[in-house]
Formats: sequence, structure tokens, C-alpha cells
Amino acid sequence: MLRQFLLIFVFLMLLTTTAMAETNSQLPPEISKETAQCIQCHKDLNVNIYQQWGSSKHYRANVGCYECHQAKADDKDAFEHNGKHISIIVSPYDCQKCHEKETTEFVNSHHAKAGRIMGSMDNVLADVAEGNRGMKTPGFPEGVAASAVNGCWQCHGSVIKVLEGGKLDPATWPNSGMGRVNPDGSEGSCSACHQRHEFSVAQVRQPENCGKCHMGPDHPQIEIYQESKHGIAFNANKHKMNLESSKWIVGEDYFAAPTCATCHMSATKDMSVTHNVGLRIKWNNRPALLKQAHETDKQWGLESAAVTGDMRKENMKKVCVACHNINFVDGFYTQYEAQLNLYSEKWAIPGSKLYNKATEVLKAVQGDGYANFSNKIDYTWFELWHHEGRRARHGASMMGPDYTQWHGNYELARNWYGDYIPELKEVIELGKNSQNADAKKYAAELETLLEEVLSDENHRWSVGKEDPTVKAERQKRIDDFMKRYK
Repeated sequence: MLRQFLLIFVFLMLLTTTAMAETNSQLPPEISKETAQCIQCHKDLNVNIYQQWGSSKHYRANVGCYECHQAKADDKDAFEHNGKHISIIVSPYDCQKCHEKETTEFVNSHHAKAGRIMGSMDNVLADVAEGNRGMKTPGFPEGVAASAVNGCWQCHGSVIKVLEGGKLDPATWPNSGMGRVNPDGSEGSCSACHQRHEFSVAQVRQPENCGKCHMGPDHPQIEIYQESKHGIAFNANKHKMNLESSKWIVGEDYFAAPTCATCHMSATKDMSVTHNVGLRIKWNNRPALLKQAHETDKQWGLESAAVTGDMRKENMKKVCVACHNINFVDGFYTQYEAQLNLYSEKWAIPGSKLYNKATEVLKAVQGDGYANFSNKIDYTWFELWHHEGRRARHGASMMGPDYTQWHGNYELARNWYGDYIPELKEVIELGKNSQNADAKKYAAELETLLEEVLSDENHRWSVGKEDPTVKAERQKRIDDFMKRYK
């Protein structure tokens, strides 16, 4: 009997030891001597950083300064500090040592590739039209535009330049841009969302956390959220949101409202947390022409390209049904995608064709003197799709009717008929009166194209060719309205 007991005891001990080994996360058993050495100085020199770290989960897991900032002697940004090699930047590859799943998801996401916008039309504006080469640093002896450094790069990320001795070029650092290109070759910045050094889960779930970048005239998601029913509910019930909870499942741990994290990242009853924020978004509302999110992932060679737009839409619907019934959700998507089609058919497709042809005219007329964004029509078209068109789409996607209407659809119509069409006619006349044969040819083609667009059912009302039946129906609604409010 005793022998059987001993055998069972040994078996249980082995089982327990195995289980402990399998769950061992290789966290330090105590604060390391290297981190303890860091603390000796930095708790006085940087008491705010020391206290933030002290209230973090990192502190409770014995992960400290050295575990995150340690470097190898041959790392590009390594420098010697009190007998140790360290680096200022903690890159996704550094975080990956403990957070492998989260890092893998993030570095393969659209977010981490935000730096790839550099060189796009937006960045040409910042470099040339808005800026000059007046900011000179060791990394940019010929100069760089301060407008890009302080604007575009702070959200999209800079390409970090390392100077002698591991110092970082001041044009590229400080920078917590989402798509920052780090000295170790990684793309992305975890601290863009997880603010150093507390890494508070409550902070990162706040909608304002996303508002640093997702705001303003071209992508006002935080403003749209605040005016939406979701934002109103959050602000009224923030105390009910259970933001500090480790397990944070919508419909289970909180019910009052969703935040940005709820819809795009956080767990539901049948989906786990993801750090790839694009996997619940079908439509990429950034480009001039409609595009599904997985198409960009495919261009960039990301594995997530296999998750198609329709699959992403179903993922988002799984979030929605935590609070709404499926009829509500389906009705929302019907409304939203109808707005996308309106934008595409009425403004984006014809507008893009007209702009491309107008550009051919201007290039032929101006020759070597032509430069993008040196003509008024460049700005008019840019704002039509980049500002008003995005706002109409983003507003509808997040149920913000004022942004959809007055900051979106209304401004699209006003600027199309009030500015864009007259400017296109000016370009036509400019080409016709040019001595350049190509300019005359392109101007004639532009004139024909413009006539076709204005004769389309979307625009023919503006040249007095509206369907009489439709016009009569609208007049009846006006008459009925006037009778009600006499």
C-alpha cells in the first residue's frame, strides 16, 4: 500500500513539474542586478519614469529597464552606458522576446506599415509645397522639411538614422510613429499605442488613444466617434467600462459602450484579441477609389491578404452582435455600403478620370514648368477625395451623420460644382488657346469627357437635364413641406 502511495506521489510531482515547465514564460525570478543598477540613478533622475514602471505589470513580472533596453555591442544603435550596452529605442523585435503573438500580429498589420506612405502624394505636399530643406541635422546635411518631420513622420513614423556612438539623429528621433522603421530593421512602434513606461491596459483602451493620429480634416475618426451614439454612451458610462480588467470581453465584462479597441482589436465571446487592426475592416477608406483592405495587404506581401474583405466584414459583425441583433447590423452595412457606392459612382470614378486628363493638358501647356500641386485644380481634386470624400465614408462607417453629411457629402457637392467643374473648364480653354498641338488635343478630349460626365444621371440636373418625373416628385415634397409649416 505504501509503495502504491509513493508511486502516485512521484507521478503527481512529475506531472506538476512538467506543467510548471510548460507554462514557464522565462520571466526573471526577481529584479535583475542590471535593472537594479539602472534604478539606483533613474529613480532620482527620472522619478516619473520610475513610478510609471513601478505601477506596471512589467514591474510585477520583474521586467525592468535592462530587460527592455539591453543591446548587443554590434547593434546599430547600441552605446556604452555604465559598463553596459543599451539602446534608446525598444523595437517590436525587443518586445517580441516576451510578446511573440502580439508582435507577430502587429508587424504583419497595416498599422506597422504606416511608414510606407512616405513618398506618396501626401508626403510630396509636406516636403515641397508646405516645406523646404531648411532643417539641417547630421543625418540630413542637405536639409529636410521640418513640416514632414513634425507632421507626417510623427504619426506614420520616421526612418531612424543612427549617428556615431549610437546617438539618434534629431530629425528622426524622438518619434513614436506607428510605422517607424527601427535601426534593427523592424517596422512599427509598440509605444505608439502603449505609452511608456506604465503600459496601462486602461489607457490603451481609451478612444482618445487613437485620436493622436486618427483625427482632423482627412480622417476624423475620433471626432466622428465622439458625436456617435457609441461615443455618447462611452462618455456617459465610462465608470461602467471595466477598463482595468485583464479579461475584457464585450457583452461579458462590459456592456455600456464600445471603444476603438472593442471593435478593431479586443476579444469577443468567439474571437480573441488581435494586434492586426485591419482584420475586421473590409473597406480601406483612404484611397481616392474604393479598395478593400486585403488588397493592400496583398500588395505588401502580408499573410493577412488571405483574409478577404468579406471575411473581415464577418469578423466585425461578430463584434456588433455582442450588443445589437443581426437585423440591425445588416441594416447598418446596407446603409454604409450604399454611401460607398454613391461616393464612388458620383464623385471618385468620374473625378479621377477628369483630373488625369486635365493634368495631361496642363503638362502639355506648361512643359518643363509643370509641377504637381502648383495649380489650384490639384488642391481642389485632392481635397475632394482626400478630405470630403474620406469624411463621408468614415462618417458613415462609424455612424456619425454630421460628418457624413455636412463635412462630407455637402462639401463634396459644393466643391465639385462650385470649384472643380469651373476649374476644369478653365483648363479646357487654356489648352484650346495653347500653341501646343498636344495641349489642344488633350483639351478637346477633356471637353468631351466633361460633357459625358455632366450628362450622366448623377450630374445632369446641374446642366438643366434632370428627369422631369424626378423633378416633379421632388417639387411635390417641397410643396407638402411648405403646407405643413405655413
